Amino acid sequence: MQKPLYIIGYMGAGKSTLSKVLSRVLNCENHDLDDIISSSVGKTINEIFDSEGEIVFRKIENEQLHLTSKLSGVISVGGGTPCYYNNIEWMNLHGITIYLRAKIPTLVSRITKEKAFLRPIFKGVSEQNLPDFIGKHLFERQFYYEQAQISCNVENIGWQDELISKIVGLN
Repeated sequence: MQKPLYIIGYMGAGKSTLSKVLSRVLNCENHDLDDIISSSVGKTINEIFDSEGEIVFRKIENEQLHLTSKLSGVISVGGGTPCYYNNIEWMNLHGITIYLRAKIPTLVSRITKEKAFLRPIFKGVSEQNLPDFIGKHLFERQFYYEQAQISCNVENIGWQDELISKIVGLN
């Protein structure tokens, strides 16, 4: 595989799961940008948000994203990554971007089940208000997500097999 595959989408869309599957199928490396950031800074994402704030986190995220151009394989990025700086354009230039599209009820269910609503982005949002928050957030991020080179609706039965076939055809 020449260019890395960047998996984008909202939290709970299945980016990490798909990344693992794709790396096995394509027999390539799997990277998670949040793990790369945590490793480079020596703090968890929550700790960076708490001690430095979102602006500093986004700057670090952008710097670490640019370093992924030296990597190959599959790279899952945080839900906000494509929406800051020129990250979506950069990923499109240096790799192949794949957007995992999911409906709000699916995202709410997965985020609640995985306790992901404890992440910094949801600070101060009650579980009851989660659907409205996600809906608004998703609306704001949609413009960036839609710039991905490949888009996949995770609500469709067999979406993973269909997407894998498409990606294998690119290589």
